[in-house]
Amino acid sequence: MHTLSVSALNEQIKHLLEETFTRVFVEGELSRITFHNSGHIYFTLKDSGSAISCVMFRGNASKLKFRLEDGQKVIIDGAITLYKPRGSYQINCFSIEPSGQGALALAYEQLKQKLSAQGYFDPEIKKPLPKFPQRVALITSATGAALQDMLRVANARYRLLEIDIYDVLVQGESAAASIAHAIKRADQEGYDVIVVGRGGGSIEDLWAFNEEIVANAIFEAKTPIVSAVGHEIDWLISDFVADLRAPTPSAAMEMILPDTNELLMTLDAMSEQLTQLVMQKIYNKKQELEHLKNAYEQHSVEKKLKQRHDAITQLREAFEQNMALKLRSYSNEVLNLKERLPQAMASKLSLAQNQLLQLQKMLESNHPKYKTKKGFAQIAKDGRVIELESLQKGDTFEAQSDHVVVSAQVLETRKI
Repeated sequence: MHTLSVSALNEQIKHLLEETFTRVFVEGELSRITFHNSGHIYFTLKDSGSAISCVMFRGNASKLKFRLEDGQKVIIDGAITLYKPRGSYQINCFSIEPSGQGALALAYEQLKQKLSAQGYFDPEIKKPLPKFPQRVALITSATGAALQDMLRVANARYRLLEIDIYDVLVQGESAAASIAHAIKRADQEGYDVIVVGRGGGSIEDLWAFNEEIVANAIFEAKTPIVSAVGHEIDWLISDFVADLRAPTPSAAMEMILPDTNELLMTLDAMSEQLTQLVMQKIYNKKQELEHLKNAYEQHSVEKKLKQRHDAITQLREAFEQNMALKLRSYSNEVLNLKERLPQAMASKLSLAQNQLLQLQKMLESNHPKYKTKKGFAQIAKDGRVIELESLQKGDTFEAQSDHVVVSAQVLETRKI
């Protein structure tokens, strides 16, 4: 009987397995995944009835487009190997594809969900773009058609723009790192806007813009960033993270740059509006000035003096007219009086003469000299003529006629 050592047996088994199963495609569900510090990935592939150990060494693991997760159903391309020290066999994985779904599509969805959960896509953090940018950085391939399209649009729309070009790789394994590095450099130069883009292509060609390193660079930038990758139907991770997504590179320039012709038309319209506004303001101020002038003239000292002067003039004229009227009236009255005075004087004189004659007659008729004097005398006391009734008992008086004065004393008075 030929006896083998354990190592020799395992060596034969290893040789047999690896010679027989040089390339296998196995479908199953991932479980017990371990990401080792060395970069290797260890996991178990299982189905409802069995399980097999798997390993993916660092070189192949670095080419994975998506992250392995427990429960994922995948198809493994690999070979059967035996780990001789333990006598266990396993699948050495060359590549892994999601079952029923492309690896890039799955990687896209995984990163999109991850960044969305971290707030990379929140509208609240989007930075506004300036209306009139002065300095713009274009991060793209210096030899690509996309750059020429962007320069053509910029030259046609807004020649005042200063443009700096950051030449980067836009596809391939090193493209993502090249783009992220350019974004960080441009962000430190104080540009108004950064445009990151390239022309159309397959999902593999555009994949650099779906890499997490590019998403992080866009998210961390302080400068507003526009993602302009591929065609209008292409939606990439950079589109969601950027402050503005443009459907194409040329459309990006149309979106961020004002149109010079439209600006000139707008300036003409604004100039016309400004002219009208200024003319209206001038007219309104002239009206206000005229109003103030009229108000000043109405209330000015000169106006008041003129008003007083006019009033005095009117009063003087009215006085002169009134005086003239009265003088004419008085003149007419004087003429009438002058005409009537001789007649009136004669009448008055005649009347006075008649009255004088009558008084004379009355005087003569009542004068003691002309009256019968018998029994009549004038009573006087202390040289004054008094009434008889004023005498009191004991008074001394005088009774006189035309020729005789009798001194007497009242002995008694009585009324009759």
